[in-house]
Amino acid sequence: MSAEPTGKKSDKAKRPSARERICETARDLFYSRGIRGVGVEMIAAEAGTTKMSLYRNFASKDELVAECLCRQEQEFWEWWDRTLGPFEGQPRQQLEALFAALEAQVTDEQWSRGCQFANAAVELPDADHPARQIIFKHHQEIRERLRRLCTDMRARDPETLADGLLLLMAGAYMACLVFDSRELSQSISKSARALLDSALGAS
Repeated sequence: MSAEPTGKKSDKAKRPSARERICETARDLFYSRGIRGVGVEMIAAEAGTTKMSLYRNFASKDELVAECLCRQEQEFWEWWDRTLGPFEGQPRQQLEALFAALEAQVTDEQWSRGCQFANAAVELPDADHPARQIIFKHHQEIRERLRRLCTDMRARDPETLADGLLLLMAGAYMACLVFDSRELSQSISKSARALLDSALGAS
């Protein structure tokens, strides 16, 4: 029997682990079909592994859902930091950049099913589900970060402004499920600027 080609060996060595394949496959399927609409058999098959392998890596589907949301959260904060980073020390500009980036995101086809966290919150009403605390803490952290930015901007009522911006963010994700996302292409940034102007007393 001839030896396996060197290139093929290299490709095999670089192949993601079963845990990585399962998690990334689950993330795609949960987003496109819904958490309740996807079973572990489908995830295992799409990931090129077995149900037994899935359960060796994740004790339950609930644990897998929680891991997927943790990874999504990490990517979200990386996106947040990249977006705000160039405007360090300029809270007004950071907030405007944030909502401009959000506007670009929700009009991207890959976000056609809205926010993963909001979707999961709807599908997982059980307060004891391991994903519920991840969802809550994620939104609470967004709220706290927005409040800090609004305080640094010296808004008259930073907490109310932050809550308004949080509601705008949540509404933007939801609206892209209902409307042609192109209809929103200018409204998100304009609405954010209007809230910021109002909070600073701008005309």
